Amino acid sequence: MDRALAFYCDLLGFRPLTETTIADPLSAQLLRLPEVDQTTVFVERDGVRLALFAFRKPKALGSGRVRAMNETGMAALMLRVEGLDALVEKVRAAGHRVLDETRIEHPAYHSKLLFVCDPDGTLIELIEIPGDPYAPFGTPFRKTS
Repeated sequence: MDRALAFYCDLLGFRPLTETTIADPLSAQLLRLPEVDQTTVFVERDGVRLALFAFRKPKALGSGRVRAMNETGMAALMLRVEGLDALVEKVRAAGHRVLDETRIEHPAYHSKLLFVCDPDGTLIELIEIPGDPYAPFGTPFRKTS
């Protein structure tokens, strides 16, 4: 949890909201685990809330590998940032993975982008783009079927 909070709060600007301990049979049923003892900390930035989990029982699983973008499921979290270059250096100095090979500067959007990884290997796309930070870029979505 300390690593996750340092990454998301200290580096990426999320703020901690609440914390709860989960250790009961109903929660184990919900999470589809034989038993559960874990702490969840909810953090928020720009209206986005994340739940960070720290499992005591059962032991946390995973290798921390970086997922392929075309792997099914949520591939990455995208965050708009100011001062991309300075933030990337802070992420690097804190010992987190920076995927330098993903860095692009997109002339059509006057933007700079690249991926970093959180302490558990989750891809975080950082994008510096001018304009209203709450306005999405692109064209309005239209359902085709």
